[in-house]
Amino acid sequence: MADNTMFDLTGRAAVVTGAAGGIGSAVATALAAAGAVVLVTDVDASAAAEVAEQISRSGGKADSMALDVSDRESADAAMSRAAALGEGAVHIVVNNAGVTAPAMFADTTADSMYRLFDIHLMGAFNCSQAALPYLPTDGTGRIINVTSAAGITGTLGQVNYSAAKAGIIGLTKSLARELARKSILVNALAPLAATPMTETIRTDERFAPTMINRIPLRRWAEPAEVAGAFVFLASDAASFITGQVLPVDGGMVM
Repeated sequence: MADNTMFDLTGRAAVVTGAAGGIGSAVATALAAAGAVVLVTDVDASAAAEVAEQISRSGGKADSMALDVSDRESADAAMSRAAALGEGAVHIVVNNAGVTAPAMFADTTADSMYRLFDIHLMGAFNCSQAALPYLPTDGTGRIINVTSAAGITGTLGQVNYSAAKAGIIGLTKSLARELARKSILVNALAPLAATPMTETIRTDERFAPTMINRIPLRRWAEPAEVAGAFVFLASDAASFITGQVLPVDGGMVM
């Protein structure tokens, strides 16, 4: 008989960045359903508040605040707020915030490179380092970074995005080695889901057929379908997993 308590996050505090919609809001909702108290953060404060209210109406525990992950003071404030929710501890940090700026390499600007690195890579750095004083060292501390198949295999027209996501993989692996001595686990997920960020490649006839053919399951996941993998990595069921990149993409990367 399965021991469902392995996935119970009751008593743990979580922060999810970029949680106003798409995968982020699904992850925040799933963590709350598993028992965590969740700080829903996003640059769009009103949308983050709406997600937190939905969680609360469903019986979960959540709060929200505006967070610009590229700004260290903003990250510090978010982790302090989350620690107050968690009675001094932040158990789970999900670095999900991200944007895209597609362009072929010849048209890719330095500004777009810097912007994507600031949000994806420096955002994960800022939030992880800001959370470090609050992450417990009893084996319940988790940092879960969001990367992408683009960071593993590369992709056309997204050199900036692919490079930033590849950087997150390096950050994850190095941080996992360093924080293992404190029993803090660091992993990354590479999800693929039907979100506003993937709308163009899902619906544009120039890209959609090629993309769907790359997915062995021949469909796009709903955000809620990938959220369970985050709960898994946040839970005691993943207590001996660190430094790994888990694709949750219907078999696209294998």
